Amino acid sequence: MRRQVRQRPFARPLTAMLPPGDHRHIRFQAFALSAGAVLMAVKFAAFGITGSNAILSDALESIINVVAGAFALYSLILAAKPRDYDHPYGHGKIEFLSAGLEGTLIVLAGAAIVYQSVHDLLQPSYELTSLDIGIWLTAAAGAVNYLLGWFTERFGRTYLSVTMIASGKHLKSDAYTSLGLVTGLAVVMLTGVLWLDAVIAIGFGVFIAWTGFREVRKSLAGIMDEADFGLIAGIIDELEDQRNPHWIDLHNLRVIKFGKLVHVDCHVTMPHYLTVKQAHDQIDLIEKTIAAKHPEGLEMFVHADPCLPSSCRICTVKDCPVRTSPFEQRVDWGLDNVTLNRKH
Repeated sequence: MRRQVRQRPFARPLTAMLPPGDHRHIRFQAFALSAGAVLMAVKFAAFGITGSNAILSDALESIINVVAGAFALYSLILAAKPRDYDHPYGHGKIEFLSAGLEGTLIVLAGAAIVYQSVHDLLQPSYELTSLDIGIWLTAAAGAVNYLLGWFTERFGRTYLSVTMIASGKHLKSDAYTSLGLVTGLAVVMLTGVLWLDAVIAIGFGVFIAWTGFREVRKSLAGIMDEADFGLIAGIIDELEDQRNPHWIDLHNLRVIKFGKLVHVDCHVTMPHYLTVKQAHDQIDLIEKTIAAKHPEGLEMFVHADPCLPSSCRICTVKDCPVRTSPFEQRVDWGLDNVTLNRKH
């Protein structure tokens, strides 16, 4: 008999066309990648003209920009795919891997720059030529890099993309590096002290490595679902502002992000005499309250707890038919009590 293969209902190949939607950030990332390749060629041309280690350090970092930009483009395309059978939470976490890869490459580039510059400082074997041309080329590339970084970071914040925010900050830091190099090379050209070129390169190599380390740290925090207390505090404030008397208690609140998707888990204490439908309506109201502030995507799991006699002292429900003790005090919700796994 011919064996039938069971098809996974939601599985889609990696090369499948992205679903309809606003993908301007992906197109811009493709443009930024192309522009980065051109800037890399300009910087290597400046190094070939001048022989400057400082300019070489800037050019080497441009290689990292191009490699990281290519992976960032891939991660944005993958993150934009909808959930499927194998990825019930979507593909958004690839963005953290992209940011981590970019940070790691930046650290390695910074270390290579420091190593080469220390070697040349101890054993100088080069001459600097045509510094004025190198300065102008480096300055122009730095200005374009800053504009690319500014727009990339802006797109990242608009589309809540960790990848694009990291890439934008990296491009802007590259522009700051170019500005410092231009300043340092101008000093070398005016003073004629060639070893300053290596010293400047060492300083910026350390700065580049530190920038990469910070990006690695942020990406690891995202991969390990480190709590975003700013995001959590905002959600608590939204629920506090729209608080319903039937929401007696809110606790065990946890929030994580998968790309644009915000996933929220929490427990809510409600009057135990509510029917299943009434409790479900309250949960829907909670979800709508949060979704109004997060239209880009929200997934919320709310566990309803029945009230206990000890809940009466903080319950603001009027004319409660089962109250056993009088109301004493309304508990304000905040990070210090809502994130704990215990009733107030």
